[in-house]
Amino acid sequence: MSRLAPVVVTLRGSKRMFNSAERTLAKVAKLQKKSVRFEPPTSLSRSVSVSRRDVDGWPVYDIAPLTGTPSRHVVYLHGGCYVFEIDPVHWALIRNLVIEAGVHVVVPIMPLAPTGTASVVVARVADLVASLVTSAGAENVSVIGDSSGGGMALAVAMTLRDREVPALHGTILISPWLDVSGTDPRLAEIAPRDPWLAVPGTHAAGALYRAELGEGDWRVSPLRGPLEGLGPITMFSGTRDILNADAHRFLPLAADAGLALDFHEGEGMIHNYPILPMPEGDAARAVIVAAVR
Repeated sequence: MSRLAPVVVTLRGSKRMFNSAERTLAKVAKLQKKSVRFEPPTSLSRSVSVSRRDVDGWPVYDIAPLTGTPSRHVVYLHGGCYVFEIDPVHWALIRNLVIEAGVHVVVPIMPLAPTGTASVVVARVADLVASLVTSAGAENVSVIGDSSGGGMALAVAMTLRDREVPALHGTILISPWLDVSGTDPRLAEIAPRDPWLAVPGTHAAGALYRAELGEGDWRVSPLRGPLEGLGPITMFSGTRDILNADAHRFLPLAADAGLALDFHEGEGMIHNYPILPMPEGDAARAVIVAAVR
């Protein structure tokens, strides 16, 4: 399965799209003209409880075990370069978290860029997490984000710290995008081996999300901001992922800030490998379950 994953991703054509800023922006423009579904698959409700509420105009899903009242809560921030909607693979991971960890997962459906921009979205997600902290206690709340959602998760944790909200139980970063500038020299080294992402398209998508903010603003590039005072962080990154460059830049910064960081690097693994159906993904998900439990 691990060997097949890069082939499958290549056949989907994602790399070809991301190799060109023009193709990426054309795809975004095309998606804006039609309604893209974000609802969880109907099959999800067979194994977990699914409910929807609106929070200041955002759809927010609550996914919980069919029985019992969980004491632990997770806010899940999906990836997609800030411009693509939540995917069935995300819902599958959320279902597994609920069943295996016995947690309640909150899934906000954030507006996508260029409608949803960082200066608004990060603050609104922080509001949502803060309200959960107020009701359940910071020691019972974690935030998980994959890819662009991972960058957002770290920015949200930094926002909460600046608001003097107590440190969360954990922040879990899955193949996080921590710097939208696309200037790290290691990106060019990794790109030929990455079957999924490329700098031109991701950089263009990141520009839509950051809008009026500079590329160095920590709300879009949390690597550039102060990391002191954050709670425990668990991070995953594959060596065939261009965002592995961000992960390696984060390591010494986290050490200097005195963070409790549990870093897992998948040798030969592609972007977002912890959420993919393969043995290395299964092992990573077991770590995530333990971290939120």
